Amino acid sequence: MSVVRDLRVLLRFRDFRRLLAVRLLSQGADGVYQTALATYVVFSPEKQTSATAIASAMAVLLLPYSLVGPFSGVLLDRWRRRQVLLYGSLLRTLLASATAALIVTEVPDWLFYVSALCVTAVNRFVLSGLSAALPRVVDEERLVIANSLSPTAGTLAATAGAGLAFVVRLVVWDSDAAVVLLGAALYLCAGLAALRMAPELLGPDRELMQPRLVAALAGTTHDLAAAVRHLSAPPRREAAWALFTMTLMRFCYGALLVMLLMLCRYAFASDADDGLALLGLALAVSGAGFFAAAVVTPWAAARLGPGRWIVVCAGAAALLVTGLGLPFATTPMLVAAFVLGLTSQGAKIATDTIVQSSVEDGFRGRTFSVYDVLFNVAFVGAAGVAALMLPPDGRSAPLVVTVAVIYAAVAVAMARFEYRSVSHQ
Repeated sequence: MSVVRDLRVLLRFRDFRRLLAVRLLSQGADGVYQTALATYVVFSPEKQTSATAIASAMAVLLLPYSLVGPFSGVLLDRWRRRQVLLYGSLLRTLLASATAALIVTEVPDWLFYVSALCVTAVNRFVLSGLSAALPRVVDEERLVIANSLSPTAGTLAATAGAGLAFVVRLVVWDSDAAVVLLGAALYLCAGLAALRMAPELLGPDRELMQPRLVAALAGTTHDLAAAVRHLSAPPRREAAWALFTMTLMRFCYGALLVMLLMLCRYAFASDADDGLALLGLALAVSGAGFFAAAVVTPWAAARLGPGRWIVVCAGAAALLVTGLGLPFATTPMLVAAFVLGLTSQGAKIATDTIVQSSVEDGFRGRTFSVYDVLFNVAFVGAAGVAALMLPPDGRSAPLVVTVAVIYAAVAVAMARFEYRSVSHQ
């Protein structure tokens, strides 16, 4: 099996193993923590959740990061990335513990959201740092494979963390606060794992570092403009197009996720616990799709090219979402979860590869920061659109058709760009 062989090759790199361990623990903790938030906001028996409430929660948690995100990229290109992973993980441990305390004391919702927002903001630093650091632990020849396996392994870890959270919540201890504390413990383990790497290992190079914080923040606008110009240069226009198409695909994924939450809460289950169990099953099936993407993408991208593989993923999603989504039945929904896991993760692996191979090291932190901001804005925008279109039980044919049309437009636009790129060579 090629994916096993590729993983064995990568695991020979000691520093890759250590960075991967940090990613797995960190994103596993994310899965636990985010699932605890979802169950508290959406599946608490005492809460009558609506699509508008879900959209509001996403806006509170994700939109403010649009202010933090640009600064994270600037700092990641100046601060030692290993230190970001270490101190970011320790800070998330404290903040997640505070979230658990707030759940127990039943404080007003806005205070709970502020605590969760702080964890999310620090999380963005850590994820951007993990992506920017990857080229420092593998050689260029194996960067495509590393971009396929490492982020996918992180996504699978997040899925496993979500599954662990569901098990703890439904079987061991019916307490969202206890699940949040489990996430805090995993964040602590991620910080301890970062200590196994040398402080200078993950870069950036010393000549690119600007240790004075005030000077770094003052140059944020200039630096981000430079990063945009860097992306707009002809050798990196494929990276810009890939980011644009992934933003639209993220919008589609966000809209479908809100619909899935509403369907599991009200349409497909008789009570909140049954709905929570069904959501857990859907996420597990989606995780299987992520794994399938890790297996298929290296082979497909090597033969088609990463850009054309994005076209295939978006086109497949456009064709299958309508057929699987419109019945609004449990089995087709689970099949759709697998398909969307495969196509979304497959396109993301290809996008990461294009960006990593095109962007210079001094711009990677800023580029991945912009990448994350686009993801969050698209996700929140999708939640807002879904809130306007979804009925109380979550069944909305117009939403499914709209998402399918967007997927089709992405496939056509990226295909045209790839065709023009080949014809101009």
